[in-house]
This record gives sequence, structure tokens and C-alpha cells, in this order.
Amino acid sequence: MYRYKPKPDNDDGIRKRLRELAEQRKRFGSPRLHIMLKREGLVINHKKTERLYREEGLALRRKRKRKGAAGIRVVMAPPQRVNERWSMDFVTDSTVTGRRFRALTIVDDYSRECPAIEVDTSLGGRRVVSVLDRLAETRGLPEVITIDNGPEFAGKALDEWAYRKGVKLNFIRPGKPIENAFVESFNGRFRDECLNTNWFLSVKHAREVIEEWRRDYNEVRPHGSLKGNTPREYAEAAAGF
Repeated sequence: MYRYKPKPDNDDGIRKRLRELAEQRKRFGSPRLHIMLKREGLVINHKKTERLYREEGLALRRKRKRKGAAGIRVVMAPPQRVNERWSMDFVTDSTVTGRRFRALTIVDDYSRECPAIEVDTSLGGRRVVSVLDRLAETRGLPEVITIDNGPEFAGKALDEWAYRKGVKLNFIRPGKPIENAFVESFNGRFRDECLNTNWFLSVKHAREVIEEWRRDYNEVRPHGSLKGNTPREYAEAAAGF
């Protein structure tokens, strides 16, 4: 009599690549790692990725969230095309010597693409304007920019620039960062995946590392709200490329 003997699955190659990706992308969980493995043709079924992910002990440590007071959320109408609405904000960090620097983050609310992250020890209103003028030459300007009431945004320089360019400035209410949710969400990923996982030797080094991360975010990193696409892929698909 012949009897079928099941052959054990040899997943050594997948396990090795999964560990490599998890080491490179320290804040990626199983869903994003699965997308990256699938891109390389290593897996198809997400259940298999989840099983190997658990068996390799790669689960991320959960962060405890502080409870905050419940409030009314203001839901903005979602943008319908690229360059319809951008969001801007600032993030602060420091080098290993303790020198503080700031990063101006800009996000396209439709594609989630980050057109620029400007890094320096001081970023005033005129510097914000120069960054926007630079972007105007490479990708055009939005109809609306959502910002908070910080002095860099509420000052004369940005106000005059917006009037000349025909761009509307949408100021959120003081103490209501949820009204600038797109850039707040981006800043959370930026801090979690870049600022918190790198040591910056100088401001120049910070610029280089952050710019490399920004390009990776736009062109490689799968985005959950974009059905696993990158922001660049999503923007190109919307434009019909």
C-alpha cells in the first residue's frame, strides 16, 4: 500500500527575509511586513506571515496610551485630488550633543505624500515661505493649507505670501490638534519610525537621515489607509499614470 507522507514546509528563506525586514523596519508590524514580503513574491497568504511573525518573536511592544478627556471631533471633508489641501506642522528633536532642532513637516492630505521636511535650528515664517516657493516650482501649490496658530504660521510673512499666491490658510482652533489630523498622524509615524530610532550626530546628519526616511516613506513604505500602496503610487494612480 502507498501512503502519502506530508512534506514539511521549508520556510527558512521566508523567515530569514522576515527577520531582515523587521530589523530594518523596527516599527513595522505584521501587516506591513506582509506587504513587503508579497512584493518580493515570497508569500501570498497573510495568515502564513502572521504565523511566522509570531513564531520568530517579532511582535511589537505595545505602548500604553494616556487617557484624555473626550471631546467633539471635527470631521473635515476629505480632499478629492492631489494638491487640493496640504497640512503643515513642526516637530522638535535634538542631536546627541543636546542641540535642539526643528522639522517643518508638510503633507498632501489626499495622497498622504510628504513633499518636504525642512530641518534647522530655527525656522521662522520667511523660511516657511521659501520652502513653499521651492515646492511651487517642482509640484505646484495647494488650494488650502491647514495650520495651527503658531507665530511662524500666523505671522506677516506667510499671510502676505498666501495672499499673493491665492492660497487659503485654514487655521485650526487653539488646542484642537485633531483638526489638523493628517499631519498629526504623519508626525506620529515620523517620530516613531525615524526620530526615535536614530541618533543624530549633528543637524547636518539629521537632515540627511530625515530626507532618506522621507523618500522611503513616499516611495517604499506601504500605507494602510491607501490599501497597501505607497503615497507616490497612490498619487500616480489618481493622476492616471
